[in-house]
Amino acid sequence: MRVALAAAVRTLPRGAGLAYEPKFDGHRLVIARSAADVVLQARSGRIVTSAFPDLAAAALQLPAGTVLDGEVVVWHAGRTDFALVQRRAAATAARAAVLAQSLPASYAAFDVLELAGLDVRARPYERRRALLVDLLLPLGPPLQPVPMTTDPELAATWYETLPASGIEGLVVKRLDQAYPAGRRGWQKLRHTDVRDAAVVGYTGTPRRPLALVLVLPVGDETPLVSSPLTAALRREVAEAAAARGTAEPPATATATATAPTTATATAIGLGEVPYRVLDPPLTAEVRHTSARHPPPEVLRLRTDL
Repeated sequence: MRVALAAAVRTLPRGAGLAYEPKFDGHRLVIARSAADVVLQARSGRIVTSAFPDLAAAALQLPAGTVLDGEVVVWHAGRTDFALVQRRAAATAARAAVLAQSLPASYAAFDVLELAGLDVRARPYERRRALLVDLLLPLGPPLQPVPMTTDPELAATWYETLPASGIEGLVVKRLDQAYPAGRRGWQKLRHTDVRDAAVVGYTGTPRRPLALVLVLPVGDETPLVSSPLTAALRREVAEAAAARGTAEPPATATATATAPTTATATAIGLGEVPYRVLDPPLTAEVRHTSARHPPPEVLRLRTDL
């Protein structure tokens, strides 16, 4: 099932016929309820049912022939905690059963794609939203529809106040819009100091990465070296490097955004430095305000489940 995607915007879209939803800080997840069982699919297409047995059990309440699109989150101390979602996603089947008790998952559903075996993706979002609410409200947690408003002023208030609860921004959809499977047909407004970046490599050794080499979505597309990684991020990058394999950097290569098999990147204040290639690249959330100063700060990796 190819999921809909969102294009980043810098200001809150306004106008007639728009709907606004909070952008929850978790992992994208499609729930498919057949007559026999439940299958949970990550955005990558990987089947992750065993990682979230609590959600799979809850989804058995759904009528057969239901497919939902949404975000799996874990609440902790009154806010969503992305690190805990990552922990749940990486658990073995045996460990997942234990974590389901101590770190229960919730599902923030924002679309229904199939209902009673009928594909409803071509219907307008406004109609699909009504079907979603009618379906989930009688069930209650952990399967819940995300909040939605058509009031841009309320949406702006959400954008300013909900980050304290772990909400990272807004998703904006047209009320008359069909489900844009596999396309960036929605819009997302995230807080301006955080953005996604492609991780094309790292400095240091495979066992002890020191910093990431990033290609930012704006600017001159020159790979930049991040600030030093935390111990937790070093472990994650080491695991990713082991899974992908890395290349020794050629002595004279020049880094470009379109050829991530190269070996030098710009370290702010240091010039060009060698790095080891990650292929395919990862995605990281970074805090960065300038193309040159200071170096990007890596907040976390965004790995597919």
